[in-house]
Amino acid sequence: MNFLIYGLCALTALICTLLMVRAYLISRYRLLLWSSWCFAGLTLNNIALMFDKIIFANTNLLTLRLLIALLALLPLVYGLIFEDR
Repeated sequence: MNFLIYGLCALTALICTLLMVRAYLISRYRLLLWSSWCFAGLTLNNIALMFDKIIFANTNLLTLRLLIALLALLPLVYGLIFEDR
């Protein structure tokens, strides 16, 4: 059951990524680009969560997941602060 829930979370983040990339390609609104990079990183974070909780249940990958989450949020923060359009 956990695998299904973690998989659906990763799939949702992936779908959001793809929809934002498609919207960016149509409108060229740069904040959509930064948001899609953020959601791509969050997809990787959800996949790392699946590995942490299900596949490598005996090890703790919390620091790796936190690092991925931090790196995923950096493009969005950059886009919010430095994007002028």
